[in-house]
Amino acid sequence: MMEKQEIIQRLARIDALLAARAGKNKLAGYNAGRKKHKKQLAFHRCKKRNRWVFGGNRSGKTECGAVEAIWMARGCHPYRKNKRDVFGWVVSLSQQVQRDVAQSKILYYLPPAWIADIVMLSGRKDSPAGGVIDQIKIKNVFGGISTIGFKSCDQGREKFQGSSLDFVWFDEEPPRDVYEECVMRVMDRRGDIFGTMTPLKGMTFIYGEIYLNRRNNPEVWSEFMCWEDNPFLPRAEIKLMESSLDARSLDSRRYGKFSEGEGLVYPEFDPAVHVIPPFAVPAEWQDAISIDPGLNNPLSAHWYAVDWDGNVYVVAEHFAAGRDVEFHARSIKDICRSLGWKCDEKGRYAALIDSAAGQRTLAASKSVAELFCDSGIIVDTKVNKDVFAGICRVKEYLKRGNGRGDIYIFDTCKNMIEEFLTYSWSAGDSPKKVDDHCMDELRYYIMSRPRAPERHGFSPVAADKARRIKKLKNSRRAGI
Repeated sequence: MMEKQEIIQRLARIDALLAARAGKNKLAGYNAGRKKHKKQLAFHRCKKRNRWVFGGNRSGKTECGAVEAIWMARGCHPYRKNKRDVFGWVVSLSQQVQRDVAQSKILYYLPPAWIADIVMLSGRKDSPAGGVIDQIKIKNVFGGISTIGFKSCDQGREKFQGSSLDFVWFDEEPPRDVYEECVMRVMDRRGDIFGTMTPLKGMTFIYGEIYLNRRNNPEVWSEFMCWEDNPFLPRAEIKLMESSLDARSLDSRRYGKFSEGEGLVYPEFDPAVHVIPPFAVPAEWQDAISIDPGLNNPLSAHWYAVDWDGNVYVVAEHFAAGRDVEFHARSIKDICRSLGWKCDEKGRYAALIDSAAGQRTLAASKSVAELFCDSGIIVDTKVNKDVFAGICRVKEYLKRGNGRGDIYIFDTCKNMIEEFLTYSWSAGDSPKKVDDHCMDELRYYIMSRPRAPERHGFSPVAADKARRIKKLKNSRRAGI
């Protein structure tokens, strides 16, 4: 007679298959085709209660953490004993990292039909991706409701006390006190700890406690996951990322190995090479404006141009904090007019902007994107926010002599230059979320894959500018 657990698993697979056919269940496609991520499956199949994946960026480590949490909450884990009314935490380094990484992956793989309710800390639950989630209530296949709660390490250890948990997923390495508190939280339910991280802090307690397993804990298991382990990562993308990183960074960011510590995100940036005096940019070179929005925090906007050879120029800057959208829109339009920037037949200017600008809050009737549009700035919120891929592409522009376009910043763009010089990796798998507004909207632009303009013959002015720029580049290469 078929056991109850096997019946539940078969029903869950049928449920997933039907939803997938309706195009609503990305979870059903996870490792379900001809290509399979063998190390992800090894992680899921492991029966030990303290499991860790040390993975490089884009290796697939975050996906297996998100899927594991959903399977447990839903009660449809294909390799473990399932139960009803599961309560687990997803722990990120900060609320912003939570929103952009772990929360985003959970929402991507979690079919909407399985969601009973969402409790928000900020934003709207009918559009949770742009806000910060407190809890997701999930319909469990055994009946009842499971809960995935979200926590951030910057809240401090005290915020992790009191609850009894079935699992904790650490998305990146937590502080020791938070880790130890969470171990206590799963003890009475005999719950699970699992972590997915890029080990950038060096030989920390995780290195000794998990990787070396100095206490010989029989429940501890770990594995390394690198780019080559991910069959869904294109070989061309691996080659691009490999060429963009120095030897020190490759160990941790490609192979998931323990590194020696933090460092600058863009050590390739050299003001003597990449910062140049302003010049009149030919109209044909004008490409895009990119905006990282902020009200109390600074709003950063830059104007980008591309020459005939694909080189990118950052030609103007607007950077201000504590001002409303009307002020920013007016300032952006003033700079556009001073540059003779291209506009549509109605005099409106186009710009890229962080997708968070499309979210409405309970306190506002219109989103930031809508307010910009009302003010004559037509913003596109469909930007690619993949942080690591964006950083790799920026690095490609910073490197010289690699057959690709270079990047130059006018010396009037003081805030962008300063951020290039201070932008650093955090203790986790992301850059520090401090003074990064210019760097964010630079990535949005670079990820739009700027192209060189088509040549339709040089005007005398454009020909003269091209000659002067080429002369300037050659003199800089020669060290003059």
